[in-house]
Parts: sequence; C-alpha cells; structure tokens
Amino acid sequence: MRKRVTETAATPEETGYENDRQFVTALNRGLQILRAFRPTDKAGLGNSELAERTGLPNSTVSRLTFTLLKSGYLVYDEATGRYRMGVPVLSLGYACLAGLHVRETAQVYMQQLANECGDGILLALGGRDDMTITYIACARSTGVISLQLSVGSRISLARSAMGRAYIAGTSEAERAEILDRVKDRYAPDQAQEILEGIEDAAEQIRTKGFYTSVGAWQKDVNAVSVPFRSQQPDTPMLAFNLGGYAYSLPKERLENELGPKLVELARKVSRAE
Repeated sequence: MRKRVTETAATPEETGYENDRQFVTALNRGLQILRAFRPTDKAGLGNSELAERTGLPNSTVSRLTFTLLKSGYLVYDEATGRYRMGVPVLSLGYACLAGLHVRETAQVYMQQLANECGDGILLALGGRDDMTITYIACARSTGVISLQLSVGSRISLARSAMGRAYIAGTSEAERAEILDRVKDRYAPDQAQEILEGIEDAAEQIRTKGFYTSVGAWQKDVNAVSVPFRSQQPDTPMLAFNLGGYAYSLPKERLENELGPKLVELARKVSRAE
C-alpha cells in the first residue's frame, strides 16, 4: 500500500507521543485543522477537504470546526459551506513574529542583498513547522517577476532548498526524527530520492557552506540556501534562502556569486544580533 504524502501536522503516532499521558490529543487535532489552511485557500475549506488534508474522521473534523468557530478561530460562510481562518489566528502569528528579534535584524541585510542581485530575486528566512518550512521574513529585488511567496508561506521541509539547509544544520536528534518521518510519509522509491537529496545538501554545506538546488523543488526554480543558528538561546533553528526562476539564476551564478553572498549575509546577521 502506498504511504500517504502530506505536509500537514504530525499525528501522535508519528511524533511518538500517543502513549504520553501529558499529550492532549484533542488539542493537537484542533491545531491540525488550523495548520491545514494554506495562503492559497482564499475560498476557504469545507469539512471534507479538512478531513482529507488532516487524515481525521469527518465526524471529528465537524466537532473541531464547530469548536473553533465558536471560539472565533474560524469563520463560516453560509453560502459556500466553507470555513476561513478568523482574526484571532492572525494575532497568534504576530505574537510569534514579535518574539523573533532576529527577524528585524535579518530584514535589513536581506533587502540590501536583494537590491544588489537584480530582478526576480526572492530572499527569505524561515523556520520549521512540523514537516514544512514557514517564511518569517522576505525581501524582494525590484522588478515585476518573482516567486509569489511571502511571510507565512509554507513549503516542504524535505524537498525544498531551505528545508534541506535547515535539516543539514539542525541537531543529530532532530535530523534523525525528520528522516524517519520522510521514510514513513513517502513511498520507498520517492523517500529514497528525497533522502539522497537531503544528504547531498548536507555534503554541499559541509564543503562549501551553502546548498545549491537546481530544479529540485520546482523544475523552473533554482535556489541557494544556508542554515542559520542564532547566538541567542531563545531563537529557534532557521535557514536563509535565495531563489528565483532558472532563467535569472543559472547554476553558475548561484555557485560563484550568490551562494557566497548568502553565507556572508548569515555571518553579518549573526554578528549584528
């Protein structure tokens, strides 16, 4: 049987908490519902779509959406029968960003580098959210065309350049947990390909300080990424990414110019904290 492929929140079984008496399963499931929403879901999601994305039974989803609706975390459109996130969710996000002081420091250097790089460049700083990477800061170069991602966007932890840089830079224990999750979530042949990509990223970062991704996440998108561990003990593990469409970011430019610049950016941010 083919293993499920998803970027939504982990089940208690996946995290190993299913037998922990301190673990509140109902709370975890409610958070799974909220995590199922994506920036592209402008029309909202119905219970059936939420059930598909989370893997939860329809009856459970119905109870959770009712509770989240009454708490204000979801709003309901009577005409479409779909839910959207409520304003209280936004307040949680801003509270999180306000606590990440490195974000403000990084933003200045990111914009400077984006301006230097020319049209079509997107610089981002992100951190782990289960099996995804969430953008916490972005900077764009001038120009009309760039990747349509922004603060709050989520991309794959295991398949994106930023995610693989994060995995390369994190602790051995967390890396092992992520690799186990990859093996569990993907079919064997796909999992093997992803694991080889993760190992390639780790080797590149060991040897040259950055990871070059050429069409690995999307065939027409290239990027360079570096892990970033803050000197501040209360700041989580993060990663920087510089990406854009392949026609403006050929491999030679990433390797010879932009990769080293991104490494230097990470050093500047670390020194400025």
